[in-house]
Amino acid sequence: MEKKSVWNSYGKAEQKKVHAYASEYMDFLNDSKTERECADRIIADIEKEGYVEYACLAKGKKKLKSGDRVYFCGMNKTVIMFQIGSEPMENGMTILGAHIDSPRLDVKQNPVYEDGGFAYLDTHYYGGIKKYQWVTIPLAIHGVVVKKDQTTVLINIGEEENDPVFFISDLLIHLAQEQMEKKATKVIEGEALDVVIGNMPLKADKKEDEKEAVKKNVLAILKEYYGIEEEDFQSAELEIVPAGKAREAGLDRSMIMSYGQDDRVCAFSSYKAMLEVKESKRTLCCILTDKEEIGSVGATGMRSRYFENCCAEVLNGMGDYSDLTLRRMLAASCMLSSDVTSGFDPMYASSFDKKNVAYLGCGFSFCKFTGSRGKSGSNDANAEYLGAIRRIMDEAGAKYQLAELGKVDLGGGGTIAYIMALYGMNVIDCGVPVMNMHAPHEVVSKADLYENKKGYVAFLERMDGSWN
Repeated sequence: MEKKSVWNSYGKAEQKKVHAYASEYMDFLNDSKTERECADRIIADIEKEGYVEYACLAKGKKKLKSGDRVYFCGMNKTVIMFQIGSEPMENGMTILGAHIDSPRLDVKQNPVYEDGGFAYLDTHYYGGIKKYQWVTIPLAIHGVVVKKDQTTVLINIGEEENDPVFFISDLLIHLAQEQMEKKATKVIEGEALDVVIGNMPLKADKKEDEKEAVKKNVLAILKEYYGIEEEDFQSAELEIVPAGKAREAGLDRSMIMSYGQDDRVCAFSSYKAMLEVKESKRTLCCILTDKEEIGSVGATGMRSRYFENCCAEVLNGMGDYSDLTLRRMLAASCMLSSDVTSGFDPMYASSFDKKNVAYLGCGFSFCKFTGSRGKSGSNDANAEYLGAIRRIMDEAGAKYQLAELGKVDLGGGGTIAYIMALYGMNVIDCGVPVMNMHAPHEVVSKADLYENKKGYVAFLERMDGSWN
């Protein structure tokens, strides 16, 4: 089927809405370069719209009722939102689920060292990256340092105009003949992704103090401005991310270029869609999870039971908890796994099936299945479910396309869909096409972003269990 640009369907008034929504999204990206920052921004936004942390209600022993809006925050890295519907929860929920972590470089626990007159931070990359893309670009440091007395120090260096930035060096082209003959996977090794953070030695009064003077100077600066000792890195979570703000791309300003759009582009539209729906028959849920880029592992990943535990708490708050009710509710739920897909790139056309790939500017995308090669590791959505979703989107006028990630034998990707399908619920992947996925700067279309939120609102408002 022919893919048509949705820009041609907009009048001037709607184009203004597209650009206004994109501007709001870019502000969100600038505030949300780590999962902690993302969770903080989301909570600030949803509390303004009446969402209350469930723990506060539980302490007051207040029962949940239809229309209540509550949220859970897990370890400052995940947010789960619930809007209680008028129907019994046993009938199932309507769920959006995105992730708020992105590929990056994590600072190791014993990271600061000196070599050749430079002070470095030793790093370990997180998620799937092309390592060579991270050298010679301006980098920033975000995160927290927690001291032994439980004092938490927030770190955000490299984003303000007057802030210093950091970098990973690369070999000059004049001496790179051997390097250029290596495979792309070996051009830059993982252990070479160490970040330069200083070159000025601390002035020494004694000769013995001249050893590692650059490192000492860096540590002295951290002590002066942040009260951090070297040993405090042992209980720190510091992330190295590209420095700089989200930018409009193209002379026509039709696209957005920024770090972290996989999957914050879908996370943003997911929680914004929740805020637009004021009442519902079915209970609505939005999951904004962590650790998807490394397999959804750990206490804040979807393979843990934190989502199930939150659902149990909500049922208990309604006075309706039992293990059987919880199981029935999850099995009867419908979900959009709100995650990005690949956008067609004409420069690398041979990697895509042109008939079955998403094109930027042609609307958001549904992927019936992800996985790799022979659909390994995928959730494959039922045709009946996809048929119901198509009807909903067409009735709402939300522009969408059907796509796969790439050619069959080239590999693939995954989302949280297969994990949620373990409960027996209907799940399909649905999100925005992205160019440069997992690169330091990714690209999306403003039109796809706008249509994505329209689609999520339609799903929350119109999806019920009657079709099944």
